[in-house]
Amino acid sequence: MSKAPLVLAIIATDRTYEKVWYRGREVWSGKCIHCNTRLQVGLDGTPISRATIEHILPRTHGGTDAIENVALACARCNGGKGSRHDHKRLDDPKLQAIITRLQERRRKRWRDVPE
Repeated sequence: MSKAPLVLAIIATDRTYEKVWYRGREVWSGKCIHCNTRLQVGLDGTPISRATIEHILPRTHGGTDAIENVALACARCNGGKGSRHDHKRLDDPKLQAIITRLQERRRKRWRDVPE
């Protein structure tokens, strides 16, 4: 199943993303929710750089694809969070701190989508 519709929904609601020219074509360019590394995504929602979908509340703890719970992250940051923290108990202080920090960043970057 294609993840492109979800990627495009994330881009639409993340104010760090804008259309730019990259290697001779127009793409979406924005920032990793963790480290602010620049990420590029095709206008069709296909990642060009190593952009991945980050579940702020991990799926292992009931996190869903609800637009408020997802963001784009570089593969390095997303993989690191997953391998180091997502498997921990939900009440683990470090996991809770990461979830809280990412939720706050997502809210600060939020852009309402015109209807």
